[in-house]
Amino acid sequence: MTIDAMTTSAHGEQTLALLWERTRRQGDMPAFAKAIGAVLGAMRGEEDGEFSMTETVLSDPVLTNKVLRLANSSMYSAFGQHVATVSKAVLVLGTEAIGHLALGLKLVEELASASTDSRQAHIEMEKAVLAGLVARELAATVRSPHTEQAVVCSMLHTLGRMMVTFYLPELWMKIQQRGGPGNEDAVAPELLGISLADIGMAAAQRWNLPSNLVSGMRTVEAAKDEGQAPLPAADWVAGIATLARRCASSLWHDDAAGAAEVLRMTAAYAPLLGLEPERMQEAIAQAREAATEELAIAPLSKPLERRAKAMAQTRQRAAGNRILQSGLADMRDMLDGASPGQMVSAALETVYKALDFSRAVAFVRNRREGRYAARMCFGSLAKEALAGMSFEDTYQPNVFHAALGSDRVIFIENARDPAFAAKLPQWWKTGLAEARSFVILPLSANGQPAGFLYGDWDETFPPIQLSQAEFTLLNELRALVVRTIERRHQAEILSSRAA
Repeated sequence: MTIDAMTTSAHGEQTLALLWERTRRQGDMPAFAKAIGAVLGAMRGEEDGEFSMTETVLSDPVLTNKVLRLANSSMYSAFGQHVATVSKAVLVLGTEAIGHLALGLKLVEELASASTDSRQAHIEMEKAVLAGLVARELAATVRSPHTEQAVVCSMLHTLGRMMVTFYLPELWMKIQQRGGPGNEDAVAPELLGISLADIGMAAAQRWNLPSNLVSGMRTVEAAKDEGQAPLPAADWVAGIATLARRCASSLWHDDAAGAAEVLRMTAAYAPLLGLEPERMQEAIAQAREAATEELAIAPLSKPLERRAKAMAQTRQRAAGNRILQSGLADMRDMLDGASPGQMVSAALETVYKALDFSRAVAFVRNRREGRYAARMCFGSLAKEALAGMSFEDTYQPNVFHAALGSDRVIFIENARDPAFAAKLPQWWKTGLAEARSFVILPLSANGQPAGFLYGDWDETFPPIQLSQAEFTLLNELRALVVRTIERRHQAEILSSRAA
């Protein structure tokens, strides 16, 4: 459908003219419009299309990760081996699927970064993201090659609503006052002279989106009688997008009425889409679960509970930093009289308590034997396992020797990433493989490694990122231990000279 084919009255033309004027004045919602230029150019490329798409994907780290994840998903498992490069991912997925994935990502980025004080605009943006999640899960139940197209079309289904709430908030308020929340689609043509769906299509065509995406923005109604024939392939994406948009609107509120409406819609659309109602409901439930993390203000995302958890985590981290600071104060008091072993013990206890490690281990280097060996431990580690933790000080290409060589704190967020396995030594895999994340604090005295402190978290601890404040405190702690070691070395040198 083109803008010329839409039933646009003179009043509707005035509404569109006002909308385009607002977008020029406030900034066309694209950034998206500009960002998609490179994607569309790559999708339309001829002989060098694959190279152009690879180049476009690699310019965006987030998109690169999403493309590789999709290429290695079960949907494309027939290709067998692990896909490690974007170049191969382009061959596996095709430029069209990657293009749609990129468009969806750029739209989500634009929605997330749009600066608006309007709660209504934020609500419509969240519903668009939720619609994309629902469409992805629904299309994945049949491993559709049009999954990414369906995701983009589902988000674009709410484009007219987003444009009006974002750029014409005063008209949106009138629409809601006339029809009440939830009835905007029915009231909009009277007040705007054009439907919200047609506004979305007009914007999509203004941005020169591909015709198959604009076609997927059409609304497909499910007949009330039974025995409906499945949709032809040309209408299937529009059908999925219609259902996803309507499910998102119902799911967003997280109430019994919305849940009942989702059940009704899945039953109505199942024969049209050739999907089983039970599998559709499972897919929508998965999308709903993902939405609790993706959305911010939807009742579905439990914003008050999330805020309370975030505050609790912040308080926990603040308490941990206070433990670090207190431990550092104790170590400063000990500095003049403590031995290196006593300082290492104090440091290990401090980091174990402050960072809530599952295990914390101190490794000491024995220069005469040319080995590092575990000397003390806090946490759940058997004595026999501790005794087995030793390795030669000759350089090996793993994360521990890298940390000792660089003399800086190393934080490993996901030690179980298969791509990271080669950087882990066998002694770690034998004794510490339960760890999901870990930290290495190297101790170098007079430019030579003297040992290191190690601490880890297993899967029972929530995913973590160390803050800059924590890195600073850990480095202060390292410095105190190193000063004691260097003082001991200096005393040994003086003693040997005197002898």
